[in-house]
Parts: sequence; structure tokens; C-alpha cells
Amino acid sequence: MEFPQQQKPAGEGKIIYPPGVKEITDKISNDEMVKRLKMVVKTYMDMDQDSEEEKQQYLGLALHLASEFFLRNPNKDVRLLVACCLADIFRIYAPEAPYTSHDKLKDIFLFITRQLKGLEDTKSPQFNRYFYLLENLAWVKSYNICFELEDCNEIFIQLFKTLFSVINNSHNQKVQMHMIDLMSSIIMEGDGVTQELLDTILINLIPAHKNLNKQAYDLAKTLLKRTVQTIETCIANFFNQVLVMGKSSVSDLSEHVFDLIQELFAIDPMLLTSVMPQLEFKLKSNDGEERLAVVRLLAKLFGAKDSELASQNRPLWQCFLGRFNDIHVPVRLECVKFASHCLMNHPDLARDLTEYLKVRSHDPEEAIRHDVIVTIINAGKKDLNLVNDQLLGFVRERTLDKRWRVRKEAMMGLAQLFKKYCLHHEAGKESALKISWIKDKLLHIYYQNSIDDKLLVEKIFAQYMVPHSLDTEEKMKCLYYLYACLDTNAVKALNEMWKCQNMLRSLVKELLDLHKLPVSEANSTAMFGKLMSIAKNLPDAGKAQDFMKKFNQVLGEDEKLRVQLEMLISPTCSCKQAEICVLIKMVHFFLYFQGAVT
Repeated sequence: MEFPQQQKPAGEGKIIYPPGVKEITDKISNDEMVKRLKMVVKTYMDMDQDSEEEKQQYLGLALHLASEFFLRNPNKDVRLLVACCLADIFRIYAPEAPYTSHDKLKDIFLFITRQLKGLEDTKSPQFNRYFYLLENLAWVKSYNICFELEDCNEIFIQLFKTLFSVINNSHNQKVQMHMIDLMSSIIMEGDGVTQELLDTILINLIPAHKNLNKQAYDLAKTLLKRTVQTIETCIANFFNQVLVMGKSSVSDLSEHVFDLIQELFAIDPMLLTSVMPQLEFKLKSNDGEERLAVVRLLAKLFGAKDSELASQNRPLWQCFLGRFNDIHVPVRLECVKFASHCLMNHPDLARDLTEYLKVRSHDPEEAIRHDVIVTIINAGKKDLNLVNDQLLGFVRERTLDKRWRVRKEAMMGLAQLFKKYCLHHEAGKESALKISWIKDKLLHIYYQNSIDDKLLVEKIFAQYMVPHSLDTEEKMKCLYYLYACLDTNAVKALNEMWKCQNMLRSLVKELLDLHKLPVSEANSTAMFGKLMSIAKNLPDAGKAQDFMKKFNQVLGEDEKLRVQLEMLISPTCSCKQAEICVLIKMVHFFLYFQGAVT
């Protein structure tokens, strides 16, 4: 290989080797070459920048080690030792490298980068040398020499890709530290970060890659934290091109912009200082699906436990709240779902959310009204102080909703709050007093015409107000205190409920008595009357009549079932499940197993 004239070593072009080191050529074996190179490595390791005489003496050797013979050598031990020599040469001759050809510099740094792949195997006998190579490069900031090269970006991309690919859980903190030092110096001391180089960092934040190599994610995370002041502008430019200008072709990561924003926000919100206004712009997009994607993203950012985004960026927060009234149903639904996490993680934002939840509690969409209730109840179950009286009032109103699914959610939610705070007193007397109205409200619903509502009240009474799971003494105390605290209408409703349950048990008993009589036309007519009366107390009266006819037929054939049913409805029965809701379930499940219903 021909070197520039000024690079020829002194001594008529001869290469001077350290004492005891013979000439290194292709005429010797690999083992002998490795032996001699180790001595050369030791010589360069012991040299420093002040060794002017030695620097001049071994300049020819420095040029020789950068020849194609070494850079393309098939033996990995040879390549590693040469790379260590070259790294020390850059240290010794800094700030000016002995290689003035740009092409040669590029070849050298790509060669060194390839050797860094050896860092992957920490159990390798040569690992300490690979670590020395990394440490030396990081300490000297050797790659910064490449800033002078026109195609330096190719070198940096290969370096970043290599380091992110080799990092693994067997590396100690020092390895990561040197990698960070090496990469951060390139980012912070260069003229800017190209999109291709930025992609080599950001790709490690995408969920699929993050799960594949947690250490690469941590490395990228630490690097971004270290370089936030410099790299923020480059990140903003990327998102501006994709989100505002619609240039998805600028990066292969364009389809992952929302995942990346979420990850970057979690790492350091400062990385997105210039990106947030772009999201406000996207919230006003004419495309409903696009607005939905941004709402989902911002819901995670605003709702995150330690997020201060709502207080730090009020315009974006107000713009986001406006999406509660979006014309697109999925957007409104997503906003309501977000409110649950927000109430639990940021109770200080409850006042902002209350008015919007009020509007959505009257939303024409059943699913949205339903989720408003779920949102409020979930927050209340975590901490009753998270929901104010106005929010609980929304749930109270929905117990009279026109849709059964919404009514059921509201009733069950209130029942759960009652059991938690009034029955078990998990938050003291003040909380119990705050929702003391629930017991009366739930029993008032028994006056509704719908049999579904009545049956749900009975279920709530047996499971949440006077739980059948309590022992007899505790259950009687619970019933006594409840009865004493009910308002007049609730007492009437409770008495009516017991009356209806007693009547239904009487009807079942009479039906069982008829089965004991001889078969006759009069007996069959009497049975039919009882069956129709019982069916009126079951959901979906039309189907209930068919269910009861089939059930009656089975009842006539199965004496064991009749005996069990008699025990269940007996006034002297100590079974705690002797409630109307249990009886109905028994009927339905029996028919199900018989294949009569689905």
C-alpha cells in the first residue's frame, strides 16, 4: 500500500519494531504473529503523548498496522490486537492522527467498530482486551476525528448499531458507562444528529425491540437522558416532519411515532418540549381515527402516575378535555376510559373532569354512559375521596337509565361502595355518612316495573346489604341496623320484597304439593296456574313460561330434585341461600344442563 510521502517513516522507509519484536509479515504463522503483536500492544500501551522520540520512531509501524494486510486479516486475535494498537495510536498522536487519508481513516474506524462486536461474549478469554479497546476509545473520544470525514455518518451508524446489538445482561456498569461516553461525545460534539443515526437510538424504544433486548433499551434511555439538550432539536424535527408535514418516508420508524412519544415522555419530558404543540395540532385533525390515536397517546401521558403534563401544558390539557365532546364516538369513549386512571392518579384534576363526565353521563351512546359509571365507581372503590358528590350523583341518576346494562352497572357499583364503606367501615364514619343515601336509593328501585330491576335489588340485598355469607348473629345485627336507618319508602320497599319472596316460595311449595297428588286434569290445570304465576317473577316472561313448563316436567320425573327444592323453600331451613335469586338461578341452570336453554 502506498502512503502519502510525508507519512514515510524515518530510516529510509524501514519499519522500526520495539526491542525484542521481529518483523511482522505474512510469512510468519498466526501464532507467531499474535505473539509479536502482543509485544507491540504493550509498547503502545506504555507510551503517552509526551513521548515525542518514540512517536517519531514508531510512526512507520503505526502506518504499517493500518495496512490492508491487518485490516482484512482473517484471524480474529490478530484483528483484535491491531485494533488495540490503533486505538492507542490515536491516543498517543492526538489531536492529530498519523493517517491523513480520509479513505484510510474511514477504513480504520469501520475496522475498529467491527472488532467491538467481541464485547458481546463476556466469558471469552479475550474479553478484557475488547473492554480495553472500548475504554480507550471512549476516554480519548477517538471517533470524534471522523467529524472531518464527509461520510462520517456511515461510521457512526455502524458504531451505534454495534453497541446496541452487543449490550446484554452479562455486562457490568462500566461497559455501559463507556458505551454511553463514546456515543454521547459523538452526539454532543458534532454538528447534529442525522435521522438515520437517530433511528439507531429510537428503534430500541419500540415495544417489540424493548422486550427483545432490555439492556439495549436501558442503554438508549441513558444516552437520551445524557444528551437531552442536544438531541431534543433532532427529535422535534423528526416528529414535525411526520406529524405536521406528513412525511412518513423520512424514517422507517414513522409508523411508531406514538409509541416513541410515550417512551420518550417516560424517559424525560424535556425530550418532547417542542413536540407537544404538534400533538395539539393533531387533536384538531379532521380525521376521526387520527384524533383517536392522539387521544389514546395523551391519555397515557396525562394519566401516568407521576405526570405533571396537565399542569405544565394547560393549553394541551384543555384541548384534550375538548375531545370529551368529540363527534366521533370512539374518541369520546376513550376519553371516558382515561378519566378512571386520571381520577386515581391525579385527584387534583377531578374538578376539571367533573363537568365533562356529567355531559357524557347523558351521552346518547349506551357504552359511554356505562363507562362513565365504571370510571366513577372504580375511583370510588380505590378511595372515596377521589369522587365528589356530583360524580356520585351522576351514578345515582343512571340507576334509572333506559338501558338495563347501564342501570345494572350503576346499581351494582353503588352496592359495592355501600358494602365497602358503610358495612365494613373501611374509611371511617365520615365516608359512611357521605354515601348513606345509597341503601335507600337501591331499595327504592324495587318500585320499578321491570322484573330485572326487582331481582337485582334482591341480589344486592342478599350480597351487599345483609350478606348471606355472615353468620346468623352478625346477619341479624346487620339487618337490625339497616332496617332502623332506612327511610319510610325504603322500609316499604323492603317489606314488599320480603312479601314477594314469601309468595314465590309459597307458589313453589304449592307446586311441589301438587306433584304429590295423583295425575288428573284438575291437577294439571292447577299446576299450569302455579307455573304461570312463578314465571311472572322471572326475567323475560315469554321465555320463562317455556322454561317453567320444561322444569315442571323434569320435576315430576326427579324425586330427588323435589326433595332438595322442598328443603330450600322450607321456613325452617337454615340454608343461607334460601333467597329468590338463588331459586331462579337453580331453575335456569337446571334447564341449561338439560339442554332446554342456552
